[in-house]
Amino acid sequence: MKYLVTGGAGFIGSHVCDSLVARGDSVVVLDNLSTGLSHNLDHMVGNPAFDFISGSILDTGLVNRVVESVDHVLHFAAAVGVFTIVDKPLESLTTNLRGTENILEAASVHIKPVLIASSSEIYGTAGANGKPLNEESDRVVGSPLKSRWSYSEAKAIDESLAIFYHHEKGLPVRLVRFFNTVGPRQVGSYGMVVPRFVEAALSGAPLAVYGTGDQSRCFCHVADAVEAVLELIDSESAIGQVFHVGNDFDITIGDLAKKVVHALSSKSLIEMIPYEDAYGSGFEDMQRRVPDISKIKSVIGWAPSRNLDVIISDIAESLRHTH
Repeated sequence: MKYLVTGGAGFIGSHVCDSLVARGDSVVVLDNLSTGLSHNLDHMVGNPAFDFISGSILDTGLVNRVVESVDHVLHFAAAVGVFTIVDKPLESLTTNLRGTENILEAASVHIKPVLIASSSEIYGTAGANGKPLNEESDRVVGSPLKSRWSYSEAKAIDESLAIFYHHEKGLPVRLVRFFNTVGPRQVGSYGMVVPRFVEAALSGAPLAVYGTGDQSRCFCHVADAVEAVLELIDSESAIGQVFHVGNDFDITIGDLAKKVVHALSSKSLIEMIPYEDAYGSGFEDMQRRVPDISKIKSVIGWAPSRNLDVIISDIAESLRHTH
């Protein structure tokens, strides 16, 4: 099979490309490198099963031509990271809304199956009561006037677009909501907490914990997440469905910082920074977010197998090699 991977130079996208080529498929990457990194794909250059196209998902003509030339579309391209969303809300909205619409329209015209990468961010502050979120859980988001929630809004509309393309036009779509996917190649500069902590611990710099540190998250190794993606695109029963992909064991950010320092035998200190100092006034965050992953377990038998110790170790090893 020949796959188009939009955002294939990004963190999850590049790992998906590796796994597709490793299993004998060919890959075309469309990426404008706005947040993706070309060196994530350097090892693929020259491989006859790999092709890179420098371009934007906002270029409808280009998207149309590339989608027509492949068998299957995996849409990972997006404006990502809290800092990106807060600092460039208009650009982020345009990329995440219009870009996805372009992909879906081209896929519909040429009748190509599509997997859309969504995010646990769509839930906003839902799940703060500690109950795991399932795929039908309600969303709780703040004012649409706050840039913090623009990513959540855009991803939710992306999902609606995909599902209605499926219902009304028969487009084979699959939706994946990722919950805090982490691992090698992820960069801390967009606000991603685990690589940011690991990088600080390795260099002896303070680990900056935003807010109280009592907010908790579940972290899933990218290798586990990619296994889920590949199994879903091969599953006919996944068509027209949305699935949570994540780990269902949570840890507070404060405890995560301590765990990273301990795991890496670092002398780094932990520094508490108020949200307003990190993101500006009025920033809203969610206290807890845990996925219910029983649906994906029942449909394709997937569950994550790598724990937080493996995640920290793999990120540290990757950073040592790149610095």
